[in-house]
Amino acid sequence: MQAIVFDDFGGPEVLVSREIAAPEVRPHDLLVRNASIGVNRADLSHRKGAYGRAYFGDADTMGLEIAGTVVEMGPLVQGFRVGDRVMGIVGGGAYAELSRIDHRMAMHVPEGLALVDAGAVAEVFVTAHEALFHLARLQAGESVLIHAAAGGVGSAAVQLAHAAGARVFATAGGDKRDAVLGFGADEVIDYRSDDFQAVVARRTEGKGVDVVIDFIGAPYLERNLRSLAVGGRMVVVGLLGGAEGAALPMDLLLYRHLQIFGTVMKSRPPEVKQAMTQRFAQQWLGALAAGAIRPVIDSRYPLADAAQAHRRMESGESVGKILLLPGPTIPNPKVSQRTPTP
Repeated sequence: MQAIVFDDFGGPEVLVSREIAAPEVRPHDLLVRNASIGVNRADLSHRKGAYGRAYFGDADTMGLEIAGTVVEMGPLVQGFRVGDRVMGIVGGGAYAELSRIDHRMAMHVPEGLALVDAGAVAEVFVTAHEALFHLARLQAGESVLIHAAAGGVGSAAVQLAHAAGARVFATAGGDKRDAVLGFGADEVIDYRSDDFQAVVARRTEGKGVDVVIDFIGAPYLERNLRSLAVGGRMVVVGLLGGAEGAALPMDLLLYRHLQIFGTVMKSRPPEVKQAMTQRFAQQWLGALAAGAIRPVIDSRYPLADAAQAHRRMESGESVGKILLLPGPTIPNPKVSQRTPTP
């Protein structure tokens, strides 16, 4: 099968297409012929050497997210059969024509959702659900501030929070405002020109929001806590702005009874990732089937053009997910292909 590999860590140019052996199917595995592959920031970190080795989890090849058709199964698989359309998160090995996935990490693709588009669902929506509901316990009628709202997880989080009946504040570049409003945000704050802490204080009459979902890290820490209401919860999902130099206002943490959580998926034990996936599936697959939430797709690239897909993500211009498509070369869209919520 064709797969994307790299011999040395480095820039996007190290990614090359090469013929490798198909993965061996283990007792709990589905073997999936991939229709699409989600590109994630963890892939960029992997390529640059952040994990210190090419091998991570289940495969020498990179990639964490797939959608496709089951072509073979292990003897202990339950709930799936050959020919099923599936999507899910793999422990490596997504950047290929065939991938294996533990059936406990797989989800059926709902009718009405294109199989190619399903490659943009699992990683972002499972992560967003975990942050918003399992950790932050967001409830209808509460308010939430979601940073980096035009990104993959951010766009999913805005949709889920809106669908759950929360008031959604979101930060994004001003050029992405209309897209984020289309995802369901009530107010979009341009992080380049506006102070989100001041906007939140003004719009909530000084009360603050109940939940903050943060992807930035140290530069936003103090302002995030000052934007939280009494009893507020913050979940840190990423560190795009770095991890050092943050000031933690301990008085706010103590007297406002605040809670701070951190969550990542890639390095979690299999049973934890399985539980995360199943929690999302139980609550939201029906909404996907009904079109109440939808994957937001920025662009699609042939698998062989993985380097270009990585450059697109590194540009900071994307809105939603970037997909790789195995198979015949396809024309690359010049503009984003976004599917906002109704």
